[in-house]
Amino acid sequence: MVALNRCLELQEPERVADGAGGFSESWVKLGEVWASIDARTALGGGTAGADLSRVRYRILLRAAPQGSTARPKPGQRLAEGGRLFLIDAVSEFDRLGLYLECWAHEEVLA
Repeated sequence: MVALNRCLELQEPERVADGAGGFSESWVKLGEVWASIDARTALGGGTAGADLSRVRYRILLRAAPQGSTARPKPGQRLAEGGRLFLIDAVSEFDRLGLYLECWAHEEVLA
């Protein structure tokens, strides 16, 4: 039994032309999903004089059909308050197709 006990906001990046050949990026809410979050691995290191911590998570949620806006995909993110989980990969978790498994990472500057 999977305990979906965390409410996360599914977000997608939206690029808007800035009129000077570039773009700005913002995140658009697609909906909310209930999920289970488990930390898996962590990496530490430094970049440009700052310490960086990168943690990989397995996030389980109810399945949604291919093409549905409720089905997460790589490049999107899940948000919980100020925490942001960037989605790297998505696959079916079980043989019955009841749940999806999202592999995501969270980066925190220390």
